[in-house]
Amino acid sequence: MGGALYLVALLGVAVGLIFVVLADWRMGVRWLGGSLLFAAVCRLVLPAQHAGMLAVRNRLLDAGLLIVVGASVIFLAGTIPNQPL
Repeated sequence: MGGALYLVALLGVAVGLIFVVLADWRMGVRWLGGSLLFAAVCRLVLPAQHAGMLAVRNRLLDAGLLIVVGASVIFLAGTIPNQPL
């Protein structure tokens, strides 16, 4: 179960990178942050034996780091001003 959810999170990262390269970079970075938040929720919900590659350390540390990085990335994508070309 955890392996499939890990792949879903990786798919979200891939979609985000495609958005960054081909379209709006802010939308792509939001997809990346959203994928990290999804992985954090999965890590919190799944027991350790089913978490697969989402389980690296203990549950709260894994989820906490994913939440902090995901939320920070989304926040930064919304607050960085546009630069003139």
